Amino acid sequence: MSAPGAGHEFPAKAVSWQKRDVLLFANSIGVKADELQFLYVRPLLSFKLTDQEVTDFYARQQAVHIPGVPKLDHRHGVDGQRKLTVLKPLPPTSAGRSFELRNKVIGVYDKGKPGTVIETEQSIVDKDSGEVYNKVLSSGFLVGQGNWGGPKGPSTVNFPPPEGKGPDAVHVVQSNMETAHLYRFVIHLSTVHFDWLTLTRCHSLNGDYNPLHATPEPGQKMGFGGIIIHGLFSWNSAAHGILRELGGSNPTNLKEFQARFASPVRPGDKLTTEIWRMGNAQPDGFEEIRFVTKNQNGKVVLSNGRCLLKVVGAKSKL
Repeated sequence: MSAPGAGHEFPAKAVSWQKRDVLLFANSIGVKADELQFLYVRPLLSFKLTDQEVTDFYARQQAVHIPGVPKLDHRHGVDGQRKLTVLKPLPPTSAGRSFELRNKVIGVYDKGKPGTVIETEQSIVDKDSGEVYNKVLSSGFLVGQGNWGGPKGPSTVNFPPPEGKGPDAVHVVQSNMETAHLYRFVIHLSTVHFDWLTLTRCHSLNGDYNPLHATPEPGQKMGFGGIIIHGLFSWNSAAHGILRELGGSNPTNLKEFQARFASPVRPGDKLTTEIWRMGNAQPDGFEEIRFVTKNQNGKVVLSNGRCLLKVVGAKSKL
C-alpha cells in the first residue's frame, strides 16, 4: 500500500536566478578566495522561486497541504535528510530561459510522538524543453506532530565511514554569530559548473527566511534553546569542503551528494568534516566518498554522508 500523499504533485513554480545570487551563496558557505570559479559567477531555488525581496516564510508554508494527510504546522519543521543528483549543469543565469521547480510527494510517515516525516522530490526543469537539470530527494521532519495513524515508513539505508581507518581528508569551517543571518539571504538552486552550489542555493539570500535561523523564540519553542544555523549551511559547506579537498574545486567532479541532519548547529560552532574514499572507482571515474561532520565537542551534525566524486590528485588510505 502506498504512503499517504504519495505521488501528489504540488503546482509547478517558476524559478529564476542571477549571477550575483550564486556569488553571494558561495561566500555564505565559506568558498575560498583561491576558488574564483565559484566567486566570479554562478544559485538555490526552492525557497527563492522568482522573489527578489524578503518573503513571509510562515505564510508561504501555510499554503502547503497534502491530500490524505492531516493539517500540519510547518512552522515546527526542520530538515531530515537530503540527496542531490546532478543530471546537467545549470547556466549561470536564468535570463532568456524559463525554468520551474517541480515538487512531488514520495510519502508522509508517522513517527509517533517525535513527529512526522514528509519525503519529497524536487526537480529544476526547463519549462520549454522539459529537460531535467537536477533532482533533490528531501525529507523534512515536523517536530511533535505524529500519532495521526499514518504508516511509519521504510527504514533508510546507512552509509557509515569505514571502521579503523583514518580519514583521507579533513575540512574545517568556523561559523560565527552572523553565519545564519548571512546564509538566510543567499538563494538555493544548483548551477552551471556550480551545480551542487546553485542547486542548494535555491533555498535561501538564499531565500530561506525561516525565523528559526534569525530570532531565538522559534528554536526555544522547538527545544533547540534558541537560534540554529540552517541545516543546508552545514550540508553545503561539507559539499564544498569535499570538492575542495579531493575534487580539485571542480564542480563537474561532483555527481551525487547526500547527508542526514543529525543534530542542530549553533552560531559559533566549528564544523569538522572527515572524508573517506571507499576505493571503488567506476569506469566513468566517479567513486564513492563517505563523510561525517562534527562540531567542536565531537557531536555529529551530519551523518550518513555519501557522495560520488571524481578524485583529483589524492591517494586513498584504504
